[in-house]
Amino acid sequence: MNFTSPFSLALATIVGLSLLGVPVGHAMIGGSVLYLYLKGMDMGAAAEQLLNGTYSSFLLLAIPLFILAATIMSSGSILDRLLRFCNAIVGRFPGGLAQVNVLQSIVFASMSGSALADAAGSGKLMQAMMTKDGRYSPAFAAALSAVSSVIGPILPPSIPLVLYALVSGTSIGYLFIAGVLPGLLLGGVQMALIYVLARRRRFPVEPRVPLREMPRITREAFPALMLPVILLGCLYSGITTPTEAAGVAAAYALLVSAALYRSMRWSDLYGSLLSSARMSISIGMLIAGALVFNYVITSENIPASLSASLKGLDLSPIGYLLLVNLILLVLGAFLEGSTIILVILPVLLPTATALGIDPVHFGVMAVLNIMIGLATPPYGLLLFMMTRIANVPMQELLREAFPFLLVMLGALAVVTLWPGLVLFLPRLAGYTG
Repeated sequence: MNFTSPFSLALATIVGLSLLGVPVGHAMIGGSVLYLYLKGMDMGAAAEQLLNGTYSSFLLLAIPLFILAATIMSSGSILDRLLRFCNAIVGRFPGGLAQVNVLQSIVFASMSGSALADAAGSGKLMQAMMTKDGRYSPAFAAALSAVSSVIGPILPPSIPLVLYALVSGTSIGYLFIAGVLPGLLLGGVQMALIYVLARRRRFPVEPRVPLREMPRITREAFPALMLPVILLGCLYSGITTPTEAAGVAAAYALLVSAALYRSMRWSDLYGSLLSSARMSISIGMLIAGALVFNYVITSENIPASLSASLKGLDLSPIGYLLLVNLILLVLGAFLEGSTIILVILPVLLPTATALGIDPVHFGVMAVLNIMIGLATPPYGLLLFMMTRIANVPMQELLREAFPFLLVMLGALAVVTLWPGLVLFLPRLAGYTG
């Protein structure tokens, strides 16, 4: 590799700017503009790629709408109602509150679609609940909140799967439904591990909720629980496009919060709009930077060269998937997840397609892998977030998170080696891939 070539200097610029604290999206745009300058190409191509990529994809509008729906639904009393519902279901089992933490992540996934949003919202509340009166150690509670937040982006609506649909052209509807069983598998292995740890460490059991209280608790949580049903119903009935379904989800979230639960004031709505706008802008700049940098990658003919090199290895489809998993696990320990989806997966996808690997299976597997990276040292964003929230040393948090990472890798192996698990529900819905 020529370290003085325009592409090498562009990569060095992106890494250097990122290390200086410049947002990754801005760093990719800066490095790409430098590449165009050094190659003597029209630097206006950067703006052209950015504008064409963002304005030609109607699907991108779904991202801020999903974020808005999640922000509204996580405000007011909705989260409290959902936690009471989860506690009524699994609180009676060994490690009751720990089981509630995982179940609420599965439920909250229907609103957030983001691991970081899950950890920042319900994770902070669960940390306080679990450590009250010394029932669980702060490190265990923080580690569990970090790893359980990984479930959110696998289940619909999933912002990472929307990004994958953007770069791969795969149906977002089939991707959403394909993530259901892997997401439940991930939650299942975490809850099974908690059961084992609870027996060994004698974790407390929550008071049993009287049976007569169940109808009331379910009725209070029911409107919030209906959000994923409405979302998937709109998608698979053909009533709406994915972007329109995201708009319906945001409108439904506002209706439930403001009109039904009466838990949202004008100031809360303003705060939700402001918070979702900030998050959307952050993701939007990352997408813009990736679009420009992908143009650089294509100009260097890297996808075709890499595809030819990988074909030369004469890998079977399973062998290639295992290699991709290894690559993504290493990258996920250092890079932010959206960057990997937008920059790395478009390079790996052509070879997967040439080997006959289903793009829906490939996408769900890759996103699951990348989300595990959010809880993997040294760069796992969920780990850093929970150390700040819980005020615990990183070393203690990692020690508690390690068993969960092992069982999650086991779930990833199942998803990788058993495509039928991922494709079962999409095929029921008419998918022919």
